[in-house]
Amino acid sequence: MSKRSKACDIPKEVRIEVYQRDKCCIICGSHFAEPNAHLISRAKGGLGIKENVVTLCNLCHHEMDNGKNTIEVTQKVREYLERLYPEFTDEMRKYNKWRNEK
Repeated sequence: MSKRSKACDIPKEVRIEVYQRDKCCIICGSHFAEPNAHLISRAKGGLGIKENVVTLCNLCHHEMDNGKNTIEVTQKVREYLERLYPEFTDEMRKYNKWRNEK
């Protein structure tokens, strides 16, 4: 696994922390939800960190990624994370080879 893939994957600890934070789908309130949705997508280098991941049900996750209301759902996710982590920028949510090297 590449360093980028590893950084963009959501570790088990982060999934647990995000689910405890959100408790349900942050869009519709469904309890049939998982902490697996990236605000900045993995394809765009979005990190698997709590500041970039939310809990969504399958329907809302699909709507965010491929649905008719992608922009609206993504905006709701963005507003939710910005309320929780106002100091975080999109650049901080993305993989940066030089910044993320350990």
